[in-house]
Amino acid sequence: MSPRAACRLQDIGYEVYDYAAGKVDWLAHGLPVEGRDAGRPTALTLARQDLVTCSLEEPPARLACEIDASPYGFALALSSAGVVLGRVRRSRLAERTSSLESILEPGPSTIRPHTTVEQLAARLARSEARTLIVTDPRGRLLGVVRRDDVERSAG
Repeated sequence: MSPRAACRLQDIGYEVYDYAAGKVDWLAHGLPVEGRDAGRPTALTLARQDLVTCSLEEPPARLACEIDASPYGFALALSSAGVVLGRVRRSRLAERTSSLESILEPGPSTIRPHTTVEQLAARLARSEARTLIVTDPRGRLLGVVRRDDVERSAG
């Protein structure tokens, strides 16, 4: 769209975005969509925020208590910008380490927010995973999708 057309649309009340990266990138950032598929469930609509997160400086003993109180057996280590650095499994905290970095599983597999329920179900069917980590294209945590939520939505 030309800058002139965009300006005119803004003048008459439309919200105009100059987004050159493309539709898939727009969807991957979880930005609003319209049209026939706008209401379909996606990883973003199923994502939960009830997981434990930490920094790499977190005391391992305190993290163990937080994970014990959560529905998941892990915590996600995040950078100060919210980027997923890795996963810390509860079972590894039993090693009595002084540093989370020594037991961190770096770079866990992630999915994008626009992933459809059908795609989520297919991915889960190929694995024994009970959860999928949802991040934006920059690797920032958006939440976690649980297998049972996907099955309920797909069913």
